[in-house]
Amino acid sequence: MTIGIIGSGAMGAGIAQVVAVAGHEVYLLDQSATALERATAGIASNLRKLAEKGKMPQEAAEAAVARLHPTTNMQDFAGCGLVLEAIVEELAVKQKVFRQVEAVVAADCILASNTSSLSIASIAAACKRPERFVGTHFFNPAPLMALVEVIPAVQTRDGLAEEVRDLVQSWGKLPVLTKDTPGFIVNRVARPFYGEAIRLLEEGVADMATIDWALTELGGFRMGPFALMDFIGHDVNYRVTESVFTAFFFDPRFKPSFTQKRLFEAGYYGRKSGRGFYNYTPGTTLPEPIRDEALGHQILTRVLAMLINEAVDALALNVASKEDLELAMTKGVNYPKGLLAWADELGPAQVLTTLDALYDEYHEDRYRASPLLRRTVRNGRSFL
Repeated sequence: MTIGIIGSGAMGAGIAQVVAVAGHEVYLLDQSATALERATAGIASNLRKLAEKGKMPQEAAEAAVARLHPTTNMQDFAGCGLVLEAIVEELAVKQKVFRQVEAVVAADCILASNTSSLSIASIAAACKRPERFVGTHFFNPAPLMALVEVIPAVQTRDGLAEEVRDLVQSWGKLPVLTKDTPGFIVNRVARPFYGEAIRLLEEGVADMATIDWALTELGGFRMGPFALMDFIGHDVNYRVTESVFTAFFFDPRFKPSFTQKRLFEAGYYGRKSGRGFYNYTPGTTLPEPIRDEALGHQILTRVLAMLINEAVDALALNVASKEDLELAMTKGVNYPKGLLAWADELGPAQVLTTLDALYDEYHEDRYRASPLLRRTVRNGRSFL
């Protein structure tokens, strides 16, 4: 199958590298010849380094580069069996692009959008043949991150999502199927990791360094929430939070924080700008945490209960299967354990007790326990 990729930015180039290495002829499209030149040089450099490190044969690297065809002409997509778009996260722009693509490709060409937060149904609605449309959400950097969320729209024909899942798996990725709901799996379930950490900071329960320490040293997460938000960038993380909140009809569970919004408004995006929650100016020493284990466990218990509750609610609403929910969080955001397995380990009753105590104290809907969690406790069951 020949594959077309639209957009030669970091994500588009990364996906192009993945599919070229997997053996496909790839047409990488961008309006900018300069951007294309930079992207193809970057892919060639990446593959050369992999070959030098012995992670792939030199011949395979050269063959993958030879399968890559940069182009500024969409007509080159005429023979493609799949066209995948990876451009700016703006609905109108994506819709316009797919209208143009449909005028070029064959009737059986699969169309896919790489999006982290937009409605797949809305993008597909711009197409004359929306039944051949599906969402794919790769994680950055695409060559390194294993997880890919595959999202059928309400218009998608039966079986297409499974076909795309199998194709993505043949590329060496770990695909999961998810409903077309805001945030899909990862960006939905992970919201409390950031939101509840910020709430703890705002309330003065602990400072940023201590909260990050609790989640990494006691919880086993690779990065604490504040360090991770700064790494992702508030221009990205805050916008996703705001998008998910709006898309969920302003459900309080996904409510953004004024603390993060002010950083976003100030241009304090994190590492990329030199300042976010932390100051990354050369010579600046990062703050030390208070290594109080009792306080650390209090922080971990609260954040973890919120994460588990979100995963359980996603399961209750059939967003994805148990297996895919667990895979998404361990491979998509590198959580130390699947959240359903973590719930079973802690005991669903303990998680429910934590949430109910928070709800009794705050009377905010952000702390409402999922009916499935309550039902599981009442019936004395586990999740896995």
